Amino acid sequence: MAGVANEMMRQHLFDKAKEAEEQERYGSMVACVDRLCRMFGKLSNDERNLLSAACEGSRKAAVRMMAEQEGNESDSGRQASKRLPEDQVTEWKAFSNATLLLIDRLLTEVENQDVEAEVFYHKMKGDYYHFLTEISEGSEKEDSMKKANESYKTADEKAKELPATHPTRLGLALHWSVFHYEIRNDGKEACRVTKEAYDAAVELVDGLEDEARKESASIMQLLRDNLALWTSEEEDQGEN
Repeated sequence: MAGVANEMMRQHLFDKAKEAEEQERYGSMVACVDRLCRMFGKLSNDERNLLSAACEGSRKAAVRMMAEQEGNESDSGRQASKRLPEDQVTEWKAFSNATLLLIDRLLTEVENQDVEAEVFYHKMKGDYYHFLTEISEGSEKEDSMKKANESYKTADEKAKELPATHPTRLGLALHWSVFHYEIRNDGKEACRVTKEAYDAAVELVDGLEDEARKESASIMQLLRDNLALWTSEEEDQGEN
């Protein structure tokens, strides 16, 4: 009976997190994940993906809020903190820092036991520091940028233990390269990370089974599209 009750509670917390996502209450999402971690330890893939969804949702909300204020929906979000309400920035920072503490706890559950999960969580640290970089200024911004890059680098070193076609490894390359391009303004490094990941995977992807191939191929397409765009922009800048 206890096992059934635990499973019901686990499903209840997951459902509450999904409901919070629909309502864009990302702090509540992470609070549910925190309870899942405290009660059950290691998270399932669906449960840990809630952390990714909360980060992405918060970033989209920040860009949308800026677009509404400036009437420019194409705004990249690079100068978010200069236009977002101070109370909203404070709330997002608290939410992100609390999530980073949670991710550190989750890492202790999988360290030296689950390579893929380690890569995922270090990548998530990079993503949350990436978000903090976008909504911070001055020394705080520089510190978050440094920690984001360090987190992505740690994930990349661990990811070499995964197959080149693994979606988590490819997703890491996608996020890290975008970070280089949009936040560090380093198109050369963004192209390097993208090209290395794509080239390592392209000759192996056809050997995967259908579902795995589709997932990997979709990320590889994004990598290829970004590489084409960024290479073209680098060439244009060189000509000018």
